[in-house]
Amino acid sequence: MKITDVEAFYLRQSNVRQQCDSGQDALVVRVSTDEGIVGIGEVDSAPLAVKHAISGPYSHTLTSGLRELLIGQDPLQTEYLWRRMYDSNIYAGRRGIAIHAMSGIDIALWDIKGKFFGQPIWKLLGGGFHNKIRAYASSLFGATPVETGERSRRFRDLGFTAVKFGWAPMGKDEKTDIALVREARKGLGDDNDLMIDAGLVWDAKTAIQRARAFSEYNIFWLEEPLRPDDYSGYRKLSAATDTRIAAGEEESERRSFLDLMDRGQIDVVQVDLTRCGGFTEAMKIASLAYDRGLPVVNHGFTTYINVAAALHFLNSVPNSFIAEFVVEEGTTLRDSVTTERIIARDGFLDVPDAPGLGIELNEEALSKYAQI
Repeated sequence: MKITDVEAFYLRQSNVRQQCDSGQDALVVRVSTDEGIVGIGEVDSAPLAVKHAISGPYSHTLTSGLRELLIGQDPLQTEYLWRRMYDSNIYAGRRGIAIHAMSGIDIALWDIKGKFFGQPIWKLLGGGFHNKIRAYASSLFGATPVETGERSRRFRDLGFTAVKFGWAPMGKDEKTDIALVREARKGLGDDNDLMIDAGLVWDAKTAIQRARAFSEYNIFWLEEPLRPDDYSGYRKLSAATDTRIAAGEEESERRSFLDLMDRGQIDVVQVDLTRCGGFTEAMKIASLAYDRGLPVVNHGFTTYINVAAALHFLNSVPNSFIAEFVVEEGTTLRDSVTTERIIARDGFLDVPDAPGLGIELNEEALSKYAQI
């Protein structure tokens, strides 16, 4: 079996709101083979930069469009192809955009591998740690503390026993920050888990103050309160509070995660399959976290391609325990991109058991939303 094409589709809504919601557009990858088996993947990044990282031409030995490197190759050789893409993009590909692009391709290659062998990806990865995975409802904060509390009650009533709120208006001022958490806890009740995603808004001293103030409301973790490269700040914060500190969605490939774990001393490692290097690299990151006694969770605020990939990944590592599941309300591409939807039932997600990812592209959505 040989790869015949690698395509990147940029899907975008006609009206994209100015907020931190990456479900409003999507970069979908499709890898085709000469045996008719097609794999799909996704990248949550700067979509057009990723698209051109995939479709660009060969330049020289250390810089090449990824498609050029894969045509004619055996898609089952996932580790070899990961190294081929990485080693042929040393100049541009050791972090960031190129790793993101590789992530979508790697997910698609594993989808092909699962379909070829007739097995779900988690089984090919040697997993089987869960029959179903507890989900937390992931949402942006409401515009006000009161609206946040209303959302919290609504998600609780849907059966979720864990809820996360993030980004603006968190960081506006101390009074608002505390009110947002207070109302979220009030709406959720005392017996459920509350996570707070600060959205990169503070310095270390402010983050320490907020973590101590939030302790009254028993938050399960405080996510990304600092800028991604502030490892000394993360270390100070982790040492100063009993609250778990979570981070990782900004990282690409395992060495950047090592910085967060070893220099930053974070407590919860958040892995986005569409940015970290796909399944091939995510498994290595999870092993490094396991060796340090750290739990691994997914990050994903995009389509069901990411959700499905995350479920296969979380079912393949022993140090996973919960899955992010977006419930952000309003217009999104999430329900359009694939023919299947992934539904939370009583706060849990079923682990896919169909070959590959277990989901397929919706061709009508490609036609409707595809941009240049």
